[in-house]
Order: sequence, then C-alpha cells, then structure tokens
Amino acid sequence: MSISCFFHGKGGTVGRGGNPATFKAILAHAPDTINGKFRVTEQGECIFQNFGHPDRAERTLDIYTAAILAEKHTERAKPNEEWRDMMNKISDLSCAAYRKIVRGDERFVPYFRSATPELELSELNIGSRPAKRKASGGVESLRAIPWIFAWTQTRLNLPTWLGVGEAIKEILNSDDGDKLRAMYNEWGSFRTTIDLVEMVLAKSEPSIAQHYDDVLVKDEKAKELGEEIRRIHKDTEDAILDLSSHEKFCESNELLQRILHVRNPYVDCMNVMQAEILMRLRECEDEEEKKRLKDALLISITGISNGMGNTG
Repeated sequence: MSISCFFHGKGGTVGRGGNPATFKAILAHAPDTINGKFRVTEQGECIFQNFGHPDRAERTLDIYTAAILAEKHTERAKPNEEWRDMMNKISDLSCAAYRKIVRGDERFVPYFRSATPELELSELNIGSRPAKRKASGGVESLRAIPWIFAWTQTRLNLPTWLGVGEAIKEILNSDDGDKLRAMYNEWGSFRTTIDLVEMVLAKSEPSIAQHYDDVLVKDEKAKELGEEIRRIHKDTEDAILDLSSHEKFCESNELLQRILHVRNPYVDCMNVMQAEILMRLRECEDEEEKKRLKDALLISITGISNGMGNTG
C-alpha cells in the first residue's frame, strides 16, 4: 500500500523559501496537502538552531507535532480563480522588476561584487560546496546560499524583497486594489508570505548597506545603482505597510522588536568593521597581512551571521 507524504524542502532564510515561524509556516500550506503526514529537511545552521540542544530539539518537535495536528483540524480558505489570477499577475510584475535590476542593468554585477563580500566568500571555504557552479561565471552561476549570504552580510537582504514592492504598489493603485487587500485579509498563505517580507524589511538596514557603498564602491555608475536600489527598498517598505495597514513593521511582534533593539547596536559595529576589513583586504599586497585580514573577515562574517540569525 502506497502512502503519500508531503515533503517540504526549503532553505533556512526567507529568500530561499524558509520561514522561521514553523507553526505558521505549516498552517500556510495549501489545504489537503499535508493531511497528518509531513517530512522536512533541515540544513546548515538550522540544524543547530532547531536541534542543537536537547530542550531545543524537544521544543522543535513539539511545534511540528502541534502544527500538523492543527493543520488537520483547521478550516482555511482555498484560493479561488480570482486569487490565482492575481498571484499570476503579482508573479509577472515582480519577476519583471527583479530581472530589470539583476539581469538587465549592466551596473549590477560590478555593484554586487564591490558592495558585498561575494568575491571573498569563495576564498574562505565557507559551506559544503563551492560558491559558484562555474568559477568564471557571473551572478547566474552563483549557488543560492552565497547569493543570499552576501546580501545578508550587508543587511540589505535584496533577493527577498526586490520586485515585491513594485508589484504590490501597481496593483494597489489599480482597480484590483480592493481584491489584493481582501487576499491579504482572507487568505492565510498569502498573508504569511507578505508578513515574511515585512519581517525581512524590519531586519534590513539600508543605512548600513550605504556605508558599504561609501567605503567599497569606487565606480560612480555602480554607486548610482546602489542609491536607486535603496529608493526601491523604501518604496517596498511603503507598499508593504499600505497593504498590511500596519503603522510600523511587525508591530504585533513585540519579541522581534525587542531583539532588534538589543541586537542592532552590536551588529552595526561588526558591519562597520567588516567594511573596513574588506577595503584593506582588497588593497593589500602583503601575503601575511592578507592572511590576518582573511581571518578577521571570517570572524566578522560569523558575528554578523549569528546576529542576523541566519546565513544563506
């Protein structure tokens, strides 16, 4: 007798399909997909975060069990054709806006490589696989983890939100605006996705990303792109708050607000130090000094990753 089981293979970060709120993530799955059976793969730092200590592992398994039971006995809205069409529209608009920057702007690759530690990551042997599928390739050859990782280090988190704001803003300003608001209020899966983007925006710090630009980006055209991206970030913040009707990000999540309030001053300092280390490393010609700088860079990467709560 064959038994079907829903398998959820996801990354740890939102940009790779992850959701740190495990209970809500399971409830956000489409109705009639889990049905009491659930299989999930935990990778990388998520293994330690969720199972690194006995009490933590027990808590994680409790959450999985409670969520699977709740999912089986909770009535949730099924997406109708109108919602499906709206999701296709959002997908088309956001994908076009994303590709316009990442694939269509000739300034992007030089900006990405100078404003983030992407080039240095491949030399530090972080992770179980090479950072690139092809050593000579561009952005398209990057593996998902270093692509997310590099933007997380600079606190911009670009892959998670780029394109989202443009799509939401355009639809809210059209005749379909009320339909989109209804989707957010009535469809849990869609609301969870938007709330995740909101959470990532709350954890982002464009001013820190600007500091990396000021210290590391020499090309004026690349600097202009950095300014444009930060303007898009601000527009995305406004669009998300408009859709959610929130006055500030994650206003109902007091725990996250306390964490950010305590954590940010420490991570800010590490970001400033990392930008300085990267500048010195890129200008250094002494091999012994390079070794010391690489060690310092690795320490800063570890510190920022732990402070942000994720890597890639």
